[in-house]
Amino acid sequence: MSAAQKEVASTKSLKRPGPVGGVRDLNRQKKAQTIREAALLLFLERGIEGVSVDDIMKAARMAKGSFYRYYEDQVALVDELMTPTRVLLTDAMVQCCKELETASSRDMMFKAYARIGDVLATLLMEHPGPVRLYLQESRAPAQGARKPIIDIAATVAHYAIEMTRIAQKHGILKPIPVAVSALTVVGAAERLLLAVLHEEDIGNPLEVPAALTTLILDGLQA
Repeated sequence: MSAAQKEVASTKSLKRPGPVGGVRDLNRQKKAQTIREAALLLFLERGIEGVSVDDIMKAARMAKGSFYRYYEDQVALVDELMTPTRVLLTDAMVQCCKELETASSRDMMFKAYARIGDVLATLLMEHPGPVRLYLQESRAPAQGARKPIIDIAATVAHYAIEMTRIAQKHGILKPIPVAVSALTVVGAAERLLLAVLHEEDIGNPLEVPAALTTLILDGLQA
């Protein structure tokens, strides 16, 4: 089981009414998944603020009151929807920071940044809906059920700045103001992800992460 799967399994929404893997447990997980899938489609169509619990449960073809058997509120629902994305991104960025601390060449730096690219490719293939939702909602006000997404955006910005700071400290990147350099790269990466999801003509989507890494290093390398 992956780190993301373990974290999902430990959330309040999946408190098990019976033995792990038992009939009641599996039934509960299936119903929780039905709610998540219905909610995701509505969130992408209307935006998070435009969707109510009633809307979600109607789409899931379940009684409104049963929502609270699985989730405390919509914040908990969105948090669980975004957990795999958050875990994969955070783990990759933490590891990238560690590798950049010891990077002494362009090749080593490319390898460190390529880790992020690999994760982005994985997210696009395995979790396109949550990625689209993140891109859709991450720049809106941090209120209501959107908060877990804004928290992910803050985490991404934090580690992007830290990665840039480390690289500049080692003289690998140009001494451009750290936040400007880091957030410019984040913005470019997010725009490319959106282009892939919208099926814009940008070539082979699987080549995008490596191309972005090359552009970053060519443009910002000291």
